[in-house]
Amino acid sequence: MTKFCSLYSGSSGNSIFIGNKKTKILIDAGMSFKKISEALLSIGENVHDLNAVLITHEHSDHAKGIRVLYKKLGIPIYANEKTWDSLQPEALKIGTNDICYFNTEEGFEIGDMWIKPFLIPHDAAEPVGFCIHIGDKKVTTATDIGHMTRKLLDNFLKSDLLFLESNHDVEMLKVGRYPWFLKQRILGENGHLSNEMAGKVIAWMAEQGTKRFYLGHLSSENNFPELAYQTVCNALGEKSICAGADVLLDVALRDRVGKVVEL
Repeated sequence: MTKFCSLYSGSSGNSIFIGNKKTKILIDAGMSFKKISEALLSIGENVHDLNAVLITHEHSDHAKGIRVLYKKLGIPIYANEKTWDSLQPEALKIGTNDICYFNTEEGFEIGDMWIKPFLIPHDAAEPVGFCIHIGDKKVTTATDIGHMTRKLLDNFLKSDLLFLESNHDVEMLKVGRYPWFLKQRILGENGHLSNEMAGKVIAWMAEQGTKRFYLGHLSSENNFPELAYQTVCNALGEKSICAGADVLLDVALRDRVGKVVEL
């Protein structure tokens, strides 16, 4: 049995736990060591049992907890070369042997997990999502997405669980208090994915057979969980698919541990 749980998800910090008896990893460490430790304890896990951390990209809400986490645990940290260059590992005081490089679009193993990082359009050095294969199960995580592509959808296919960004409601963003340059960034080709687009992707994925979905990286200013959930439900309904009956849909929250999914 493999456990999946969003510990935190949002612009204030992101971290996802995936683990079984043999292998336990984090995707991103964008919160403090204390918060990550407490979140893990709340789902029956111990931070000292982690085998590795995977970093999607260098932005602080995904990577600001790396230095202290490494200092406390001394475990391998995985990222691609361009992300490591942006993170400046010497400043983080990470030991040479624990700086692990992966090549985007090439699979690698950690314990009994086979992991494929894939490129995501976002304004970072070389941001990625991950397909994680554990036995016959596939978990895919993809946030900080400026726009959808056919290649992204190909990576999503045959997922047992898809964790997908549902960052903002377009109309809330347009009339909100963010400055114009920031609105342009979020709406741009390398910004963030809207509720509406997340709904279209999830409806299409449900038609392809995926049954478990998680909405993540919600904006605190331009979205709220009920709106993101309902927008995706509406998109599913247009395809005669019912959330809660035909598929399972949950929302990852920014300030608390999400629902644990067992695969």
